[in-house]
Amino acid sequence: MTLNGWIQIALFCAVVLALVKPLGAYMTRVFTGERTLLSPVLGPIERGLYRAAGIDARHEQTWLDYGLAMLAFHLLGFLLLYAVLRLQDVLPLNPMDQAGVAPDLAFNTAASFVTNTNWQNYGGESTLSYLSQMLGLTHQNFLSAATGIALAVALIRGFARASARTVGSFWVDMTRCTLYVLLPLCLVYALFLVSQGMPQTLSAYVEATTLEGARQTIAVGPVASQVAIKMLGTNGGGFFNANAAHPFENPTALSNLVQIVSIFALGAALTNVFGRMVGDERQGWAILSAMGVLFLAGVAVTYASEAAGSSVLNGLGLAGGNMEGKEVRFGIAASALFAVVTTAASCGAVNAMHDSFTALGGLVPLLNMQLGEIIVGGVGAGLYGMLVFVVVAIFVAGLMVGRTPEYLGKKIEAREVKMAMLAVLSLPLMMLGLTALATVLPAGLAGPANAGPHGFSEILYAFTSAAANNGSAFGGLTGNTLFYNSLLALGMLVGRFFVIVPALAIAGSLAAKKTVPASAGTFPTDGGLFVGLLVGVILIVGGLTFFPSLALGPVVEHLAGAVGQTFPAGG
Repeated sequence: MTLNGWIQIALFCAVVLALVKPLGAYMTRVFTGERTLLSPVLGPIERGLYRAAGIDARHEQTWLDYGLAMLAFHLLGFLLLYAVLRLQDVLPLNPMDQAGVAPDLAFNTAASFVTNTNWQNYGGESTLSYLSQMLGLTHQNFLSAATGIALAVALIRGFARASARTVGSFWVDMTRCTLYVLLPLCLVYALFLVSQGMPQTLSAYVEATTLEGARQTIAVGPVASQVAIKMLGTNGGGFFNANAAHPFENPTALSNLVQIVSIFALGAALTNVFGRMVGDERQGWAILSAMGVLFLAGVAVTYASEAAGSSVLNGLGLAGGNMEGKEVRFGIAASALFAVVTTAASCGAVNAMHDSFTALGGLVPLLNMQLGEIIVGGVGAGLYGMLVFVVVAIFVAGLMVGRTPEYLGKKIEAREVKMAMLAVLSLPLMMLGLTALATVLPAGLAGPANAGPHGFSEILYAFTSAAANNGSAFGGLTGNTLFYNSLLALGMLVGRFFVIVPALAIAGSLAAKKTVPASAGTFPTDGGLFVGLLVGVILIVGGLTFFPSLALGPVVEHLAGAVGQTFPAGG
């Protein structure tokens, strides 16, 4: 580890913290229907969209109606994306004459982008047309990100309102999020990326002659517009197969910093939106503090592990840290930071190959996802995931002191705890259950490229990434098969919607309750004691649930590597 590396990490943290309040204040105004700087321009467009769709912006929905609208909206989005992928060979904007995508891969990809997962069992530049990249993937990047934010705001209203039947309007929240937040930011962001050297063109791929006289095809396309929303919306789906390690998708050190900041920006700011809408900003800072503790611990472990390298590499005279799978232009610190940020924030983008990380360096991204990616998390998804854990933590605190637990004046009772546990348990069901199937069935065992514990980690990482709606991968797994395309899609859909629906049910239940005044026995939830309790509950739940699987994978790999044992492929 170096001082320069820690300065990079500190600069990243400082920039993210500086953005929390201004972005939080702006988004609060957007979702409370107040006038913003963009209202004179976007207000007429917003009202026109409501008229065209027959939406009454003043009509709010119950949690059930809100959820049904969301599910119907995503079902139609899934069908549209599937059709675009299957028919891309006969649709326009296909200068490289890409063939239609196979049925199982199209199903997997449609499920992936609708759920904000962006798992990719294909190489974008060798598989998809420009129309598929734009109308299919970029379009869903906006909508899936807006859905996560909208659902977080609906849950916030559940805590903020009293004796209310409604939690807002899905159609209004989606429209305002897309129109006032995502589109303006992405427009500026894409222009910045173009200034850094990122392509944005509809021209065909470029033919070049190398110094040796060979012909080379250089893939280009509408890259900047997709990268902007893939990062800001914590989607992660790369235009190119190498994702943010590709020089056209991450051209400079400055673009690398801006990309990782943008991954955290909206998710961190939503904690401030929470504090503002419930009337106490300290509540938002407490939640962000819990996220920050977990994040900094993960960065420290990953950076230290990658900087130390492994006993096997060091024994070969390759001391100086583990540079395998990393871009020299980014180095160990920026690569470790990128890996922790993306897996803490439900963004599958990578600027280094996680499959090449050391055992402990790869364990942290895996654990980040297994905890439900509540360390800032996906835009919106991180906050509502963390609030689900808050319900569990408050319930545990109530058991310890022997009184009905309360949070922000709302009594946390059996219904809320049951819904919280349903959301929490749906993730290990997919992550561990599907991993178990893949490790005993021939079709599953054909996937990993490595033997031993690392091969197990490749399978575990895939299903963890899918259910956590992350999308990054241990690249050694061959996932473009009927078996993996089908089961990974199942994991994505359950991991998204079996968390969203219980969270909405919690929102509806809390909104209907009266606010109970604080008393001498009320547990304060804006200080260090609450932050410690929340972090402890998250780690205990995650540790008890996932430690056995981690012990079979990265922990065993680390211990074996310490004594020089390796597991050759096929051995």
